[in-house]
Amino acid sequence: MSHDLKKDALSIIETCIKEMQPGDSVGRALKGHSFTGRLFLLAAGKAAWQMADAAYGLLGDSIERGIVITKYGHSRGDIGHSGISNSSGKPAGPNGPGNSAGCEIFEAGHPLPDDNSYKATEAALEMVSDIGYGDTLLLLLSGGGSALFEKPLIPVAEIEDINGQLLSCGADISEMNTIRKRLSAVKGGRLAEACRGSIYQIILSDVIGDRLDVIASGPAAADSSTCEEALEIVNKYGLRLSEEVLNCLERETPKSISNVETQVVGSVRLLCKAAAKAAEDLGYKAEIITDSMECEARKAGAKLAEYAFTHSHTTDRRSNDSPADESADTPQAFIFGGETVVHIKGKGKGGRNQELALAAAEGIDGLENALVFSFGSDGTDGPTDAAGGIVDGRTASLLRDKGISINDVLDNNDSYNALKAVDGLMMTGPTGTNVNDVSVILIDR
Repeated sequence: MSHDLKKDALSIIETCIKEMQPGDSVGRALKGHSFTGRLFLLAAGKAAWQMADAAYGLLGDSIERGIVITKYGHSRGDIGHSGISNSSGKPAGPNGPGNSAGCEIFEAGHPLPDDNSYKATEAALEMVSDIGYGDTLLLLLSGGGSALFEKPLIPVAEIEDINGQLLSCGADISEMNTIRKRLSAVKGGRLAEACRGSIYQIILSDVIGDRLDVIASGPAAADSSTCEEALEIVNKYGLRLSEEVLNCLERETPKSISNVETQVVGSVRLLCKAAAKAAEDLGYKAEIITDSMECEARKAGAKLAEYAFTHSHTTDRRSNDSPADESADTPQAFIFGGETVVHIKGKGKGGRNQELALAAAEGIDGLENALVFSFGSDGTDGPTDAAGGIVDGRTASLLRDKGISINDVLDNNDSYNALKAVDGLMMTGPTGTNVNDVSVILIDR
């Protein structure tokens, strides 16, 4: 049976997004859990609204006060309509902003913090200062929290410059956070240090390996990174820093925290499993190759293209050699999870998933039965409105017909506009979740 690869790809993406919604998993983490004293809620990240909505739907009026900090366009209005019942079996009542008493919702900047990030964090710290020794903070964290939840220890202009340098030099998320947390009053365990009560944190992980001190820069996790590592990163990328910043980098973060309990309820590993299951339901033989892909996006695209060519039955039009695996007669899906990086050298528009897909397009040029797609589970790839990119064996030819060189586009980091020209952008809008990226190869037989 011949497969419509693009239709199948879109179906897999839709299923992945649905399966990775945080509401049910937050509900499972909360059911049966008891809280002492007064209960406060702080949610930060791209999935903060959905996580808080689930918590309010379950806990209702038992939450004394709540603050939700999420990215622009990621709030969905009233809090508490998740459909999950609270401990009394009734939905939370319509009180205060949204529909839950004492809940404030802030939208702020990402991938760079802005004035609203700082205002929201100030409000959160004011709330945390009211938490007593017998009280509990319910902390809901998801990817994006590093930018959205921030109180700088140095002037904002310097923070913005340093974040810009880190994004453009190709530093990975762990390296970025090693620097950021030392310039912050809330990252690297400093929020937990400032909280007199206990903290129950529920985490939707966007970090490979689910390292608690890296996710959202670990506001309630003991920091495993060191001052020495921070200074090594400075030297590695030639970061331009003031004396005040260097002094902050030499101040150690908390290495032991005793007032925090943690549940991780979502991760890239589960995203890959969801993609594999969705592909199998469509008739593909699915294989998860890795859930920890970490490399430059352009190189990852070339790697996936090589993988696709090797496993395709189509003979490469550039040679007379037939790829391996000639005996296979079942459509195949190969899944790669993780998060790549982009070294920004040009002035174009794009994101890591778009760059990966465009790089793959060149390698699968001419293959009639292969497709590659890559998308960010949060629905926003880099600073764009696209979730990622989708390409097949015709994409490179279509670009050539329009006078567009893939290599030139990649050199200018302008994958968005190139993919847009050939209907290769993946547009999902904000998804409500954030558990890294997934890249998939589909091969028909």
